[in-house]
Amino acid sequence: MLWRKILEKIDVEEALGKFSKARVLVIGDLILDHFVWGKVERISPEAPVPVVEVEKESKLLGGAANVAHNIRGPGWSGGAVRVYRRR
Repeated sequence: MLWRKILEKIDVEEALGKFSKARVLVIGDLILDHFVWGKVERISPEAPVPVVEVEKESKLLGGAANVAHNIRGPGWSGGAVRVYRRR
């Protein structure tokens, strides 16, 4: 596979060492994912959608916000940019 040939040529420890010196700027949509957890026991009579008995809700970073969060580690620095436009 092509990716194996590429990885064989890369010194992983050296590459990771360079990451700690890099500054990273993530540009993209900063998204807040909203999850609704529950049980579905019937379909709505008004429309073909499930009726959910909500048990819990959770909100997690999504999109570029998730990427920015995931690349941060010990000694790593970076930031995120969000452009806000009024309509």
